[in-house]
Amino acid sequence: MIVAEIAHGITRALTLVPLVGQFRSNQLGVFTGSAILLAIATLSIRWIGPTHRRDLLQAGVMWLVLTLAFELLFGRFVVGLSWQQLSADYNLLQGGLMPIGLAVLFVAPWLAAWFRGIRIAT
Repeated sequence: MIVAEIAHGITRALTLVPLVGQFRSNQLGVFTGSAILLAIATLSIRWIGPTHRRDLLQAGVMWLVLTLAFELLFGRFVVGLSWQQLSADYNLLQGGLMPIGLAVLFVAPWLAAWFRGIRIAT
């Protein structure tokens, strides 16, 4: 998923950022990135092999924590963004939409199982 998101980010930086700016590109990227993540989740859910709701919960939490850690650590220590710059994407009151993308990521295993018709025990 992270490889797909990196490719998505590079594509946005090369095509969309020059047209609409970084912040607006980030906002739009939440929706296109969510679609990419849902597609990957839908394609990989059978491989994950969930049998109980807790399996879906664990996958969603793991994807969320790993993505958040990567986003923050990569942004801070590789790209060199300040904590203030990083937090802007997470502030819904200031137009940051990243929490919506993270929510989609969290529920992606459930949605993928539902899309694929996988029956899950409680």
